[in-house]
Amino acid sequence: MSKILAALIAGLFSAAVFAQATPATPATPAAPAAKAEVKAAAPAAKAEVKAEAKKDEKAAAKTEAKKEDKAAKADKKEDKAAAKADKKTAKADKKADKKVAKAKKSDAKKVDAKKEEKKS
Repeated sequence: MSKILAALIAGLFSAAVFAQATPATPATPAAPAAKAEVKAAAPAAKAEVKAEAKKDEKAAAKTEAKKEDKAAKADKKEDKAAAKADKKTAKADKKADKKVAKAKKSDAKKVDAKKEEKKS
């Protein structure tokens, strides 16, 4: 086990040394090529500006979409809370109606009992 671990560590160090090695420098082109490079750099710069503009536009669209998603989630949450509150009030109303019906029924029984008492 220790040999395997030692081999892995040695490999790690050799990979780190290889990664730090400086690459060979390319040959420098002749001076006329520099003029061509400047001409080629102008369209490349335009393309780069366009690419950056596209990135910015995409980022703006993405953040707008995220805001819309958050707003939709908030609306959904509010609707759910409102539905829950409505359900709760409906349940309370039903319970109150049952109490009223029960009270009326017991009142009717009391009235009937008083009528029978008077008859007797």
